[in-house]
Amino acid sequence: MESYKKLLLQNKAWVSDKLDIREDYFRRMADDQTPEFLWIGCSDSRVPAEEVTGTEPGELFVHRNIANLVVHTDFNMLSVLQYAVEVLQVRHVIVCGHYGCGGVRNALSHRNLGLINKWLRHIKDVYRFHKEELDAIEVEALRYRRLVELNVLEQVQNLADTTIVQKAWHYHGRPMLHGWVYDLESGLLNSVVETTPGSAIDPIYTYDFT
Repeated sequence: MESYKKLLLQNKAWVSDKLDIREDYFRRMADDQTPEFLWIGCSDSRVPAEEVTGTEPGELFVHRNIANLVVHTDFNMLSVLQYAVEVLQVRHVIVCGHYGCGGVRNALSHRNLGLINKWLRHIKDVYRFHKEELDAIEVEALRYRRLVELNVLEQVQNLADTTIVQKAWHYHGRPMLHGWVYDLESGLLNSVVETTPGSAIDPIYTYDFT
């Protein structure tokens, strides 16, 4: 059987399982969505947002890209963020990285990967920001793991620096920002940073909404 046909069959089995539990499972979520969380994660196929959090359809609004980056010129990500914060009124935004991230690993190298070099440049910048700490880590594998964590920390900061988040903080006292790292070997999510609404950020990135 062709692999893509297997996906279609698995979909039918999944639908059947859900309807066995609740006959209106799909009808009750068809008209609207009210997720409490926006998940900004890595595109890596081993980190499916709903699976690792045990959530159902409708509970997470999801955006994924290589190495879970929040880039101030990425209009795709910014559009998702604005819709989630201003329209869906999510209360939490989660940036989730993962140990074993290929994007972070390649950013540590000097390989020429073509177009993706431009994207991984943002992770190289994270390394430069934290060069003293990272260079002091002698074991390469540990340095790699720490860069994964620091990348998540920087992306959460990038969220706080957006007018979208600052405006919501000012007028609505939400959302709370979270930085998590998923461990592929254990399946566990680890919290790296939490940023509450109204937290202090570098003055150069602040905006006046009065």
